[in-house]
Amino acid sequence: MVVSRIKFAFFLAHPGVFACKIAGKLFSANTPAVAGQAMTKKCALEAIRHSLLSMSCTKKEAMQQPGTIEKADFGVMPDSTKVCIYTLLNHSGITMKVTNYGGIITSLMVPDKNGVAADIMLGYDSLSGYLTKTPYFGALIGRYGNRIAKGKFTLDGKEYTLALNDGPNHLHGGVKGFDKVVWEAEEIKTDSSVGIKLHHLSKDGEEGYPGNLDVTVTYTLNDDNSLVFDYNATTDKATPINLTQHSYFNLAGDGDIKSHELMISATKYNVVDSTLIPTGELRDVKGTPFDFTIAKPIGKDLVAAGGKPIGYDHNFILDTKGIKDLAVRVVEPTSGRTMEVYTDQPGIQFYSGNFLDGTITGKLGKVYQQYSGFCLETQHFPDSPNQPAFPSTTLKPGEKYHTTTIYKFL
Repeated sequence: MVVSRIKFAFFLAHPGVFACKIAGKLFSANTPAVAGQAMTKKCALEAIRHSLLSMSCTKKEAMQQPGTIEKADFGVMPDSTKVCIYTLLNHSGITMKVTNYGGIITSLMVPDKNGVAADIMLGYDSLSGYLTKTPYFGALIGRYGNRIAKGKFTLDGKEYTLALNDGPNHLHGGVKGFDKVVWEAEEIKTDSSVGIKLHHLSKDGEEGYPGNLDVTVTYTLNDDNSLVFDYNATTDKATPINLTQHSYFNLAGDGDIKSHELMISATKYNVVDSTLIPTGELRDVKGTPFDFTIAKPIGKDLVAAGGKPIGYDHNFILDTKGIKDLAVRVVEPTSGRTMEVYTDQPGIQFYSGNFLDGTITGKLGKVYQQYSGFCLETQHFPDSPNQPAFPSTTLKPGEKYHTTTIYKFL
């Protein structure tokens, strides 16, 4: 009787395992030991996954200590999957909140020159905001960050068709990209860092892409106030891949970003057509509104940059040689907050929040007007699968995709 009650309680807490039992693949009437059962690998993995994603998050009420991670409920998906939010606090005064839904960074509290912290990320107070049509606030982007022209590409002689979710083009992985996935999450802690490891298996054919892509992304917040993104993936079939992070920053914590002073280590940028697809031309920035080789306010040449709507949404070809070279520096003069970017990627998309139009109400009731935030998306070039002259974004079986980007706050 006691054993039966224990089993009953276990199944209530782990419905995926219960489903396997009903299927006759976990327990049998004659053999109580799990090891002796004819349980299929697929059923076991699905049961474990369902159980992990269905567990309630543990919420802690005590004041959080530096160098720790707290996990709490963030909401429930339409399919009843529980979503968690993790609060990471380093020893230097930065607090980051990240959810396993879309790998979204919902908040980043950073001190100013006087030690006063402000949230420098755009986003929403609750999960419901992120479940609406959101402009990728804080999200982990994949399988392919940025645009693919006409939602088509050819690989190994076969043409693939993707969703058109940005006018005539495919954007940020499609209708249900990695930003809309509930990731498996694992907490990571060392003496000098706190982090979250996210995992997702993107199945063959998901959003039209070929191959089962096994993806692991780690966010690490260090005590030196660097935020490190490590992206890793393998595939069983050749596929394009271009992972990035789409956080919107405002180093002042409010207002617009036009007075932020920006430096980009790039002497060339991708010229784009009216739908923001590269024409193939890599143009010198000298003498153009796209010259950020010497720091200048974002708003200085904003109108001259053109576009519909007006502003920057371009890939800059970095002159850096690796992760140790400074790619970008942004300074907010009033608060003194400074952000630096280091990456091993060949490009970075600078987006000035052009499409924000006052129709989105975010955290604490803030209405996000045009230019309320900027993005710095480290990446390979847009539309690379259709442009052989660009660095390749194809990952093949047996290869390992690995790239690292660092945001450092000073």
